Amino acid sequence: MELGVQLLAAAAEESLPLPEAVDRVETVTSDPTVVREVLDTAETRGVIERDGASVRSRVRGQTIELDRNVVRRDGDYDCRRCGKSLSTGHFVQFETGEVGPFGSSCVRKVTGRE
Repeated sequence: MELGVQLLAAAAEESLPLPEAVDRVETVTSDPTVVREVLDTAETRGVIERDGASVRSRVRGQTIELDRNVVRRDGDYDCRRCGKSLSTGHFVQFETGEVGPFGSSCVRKVTGRE
C-alpha cells in the first residue's frame, strides 16, 4: 500500500488520466481492492486529488530522478508492468522499499518520463 502511495506522490506529471494512475499502482498490486485503497489513501493524505476521469498531484518536488532513484541490476527478470523478459531490471527506490523490476521503457512510463 505504502509503495503505491509513494509512486503516486512521485508522479512527474501534474495530472494523469485515471487509467494511467491505476496502471502505475498496478505495478505494486493487481488486487482491485488494494488499488482502490491506494487511491483512497493517497487522496485522504492529500497526495492526490481525484476529479472522476483524472488524478491531480497535490505534492510537488518529490519526483523520481532516473539517475538517483532507479537502480539497475543485471539478472533474469520479467518486467512488472508488461511481462517482457529482461536481462537488466530497473528498480525504483523509495524510503519504504522498491518497486520493480521494469524494462527501460516501462520504468520511464511508470515514472512519468515518457
